[in-house]
Parts: sequence; structure tokens; C-alpha cells
Amino acid sequence: MDSLVRLLLTDSYALVTHTLAFALQNPESGSHGFSLMAALREMSWTGMAVMVVLLLMSIYSIAIMLERYLTFSAAARQSRAFVPRAAEMLRAAHLDDAIKLSQNYRRSHLAVVINSGLQEIAAQQGDNAERKLRKAKRALKRATAVKTTDLQRGLSGLATIGSTAPFVGLFGTVVGIINTFEIMNDQQTAGFSAVAGGISEALVATAFGLVVAIPAVWMYNYFTNRVHVFAVEMNNSADELMDYFLQRQETA
Repeated sequence: MDSLVRLLLTDSYALVTHTLAFALQNPESGSHGFSLMAALREMSWTGMAVMVVLLLMSIYSIAIMLERYLTFSAAARQSRAFVPRAAEMLRAAHLDDAIKLSQNYRRSHLAVVINSGLQEIAAQQGDNAERKLRKAKRALKRATAVKTTDLQRGLSGLATIGSTAPFVGLFGTVVGIINTFEIMNDQQTAGFSAVAGGISEALVATAFGLVVAIPAVWMYNYFTNRVHVFAVEMNNSADELMDYFLQRQETA
């Protein structure tokens, strides 16, 4: 887990504590109709626990979104700067310079792949040309697979939050409605007006669950598409590097 995720999760306890303290210490906030603070104050401990879980899920998903966005932006930015310079060095047959250059762009997905192929070729001194090419091809495939997996890190968490947050919120709503009917039974009251306020407050949990889930699903789809684009770019770069090695072998 990255430092950004750890920082946000560490601060979440203080945020939850302040929110609940405000809800409990300001009973006047909901005296004139429905309000969010009144809904929190009227919730049972089970419903409050559901809201805390949803809040933690929201904080975690936001942390993942920010971390992945910064990672992908840096990868795209460094790759745009790396590719023209690397292509120029390879055309001049300066493999050592290209290796050193790729090591300066560690956040670039293309630099990682190119570096693996160049390192493999440079390390093979006694092998024949065909064996060198086979090893370089395997190295490029391994680097592409490893980098793709690294780019996908955290996305499964977004998918899990997006698919489960509505059900967590629904659980809170069901608990709230059960408590409302229990209160109505204890007070021997009937009619929709007797339970309307409690039901509206219970539905806050479902609304909160949707608020947490919808951005998580959106960003999961967005990041998954970007990973696919990065994977295509890495495969294309690997193929172009192999063509470059073949051309060098034919002209040698």
C-alpha cells in the first residue's frame, strides 16, 4: 500500500470521530425536518457502523484514484520524453547510451520494457545471434507482463468497492427500517406518517453507498482502459525493438 493510501486511512479515524461527535452534540440540527445530522443521530449502532465502513471505503477508493492517476500521468509524460531520445540513440547504434537513458525514466512503462531488451542483448557476449534474439524476446515479454501487472495494482480494490458499496448501504437501510418498525410497534402507532421519518433516514445509507460506488466504477473503467492502452504501447515497442535487432543482425 502506497504512502498516500496509508496517510488517508490514518486520518480517517479522526474524521469519523469528529463527524459522529458533531451529530451527537447538535440535536437542534434536525428539529425542523430531515437533515443529515439528524439522520446520523437517529441511527442505531449497526447503522452507524455501516456508515463508518462506507466512509472508509470511500477514503480508500479516493486514495487509489489519486495514486493511480498520478502514476499513469507520470508514465505517459516520461514516455513522451523518452521515446524520441531513445529512437535517436538506437539509430546511431549507441546501445549503452540508450540503456543509461532508459534507467533515468523509471516511471515510464516504455522505458522499462526497452531497458529489459537492451540489457539482455548487452549481457550476451558469447551466444550466437539467434539465441540472443530469443532471450531478448523472452525478456521483453516478461517486462511487459510485469509492468502491466504493476499498472493494474489497486484496480481490483476499486472494482470491489464499486460492486459491494451499494449492498453495504442497502444493509444499513434494512437495519434502519427494522429499527423503525420496532419503535412503531413499541409506541403502538400506525400509519405511514409514523415511519416516514425513520425510513427517509434509513435510506441515507443506500444513498451514501451509491455515492461511494459510482465514482469507483467510473474510475475503474477509466483506469482499466488506460492500462490496456499502455499494454498495447509496450507490445508495439517490444516488436519494434525486435525488428531493430533483426536489422542489426542482417547488416552485421
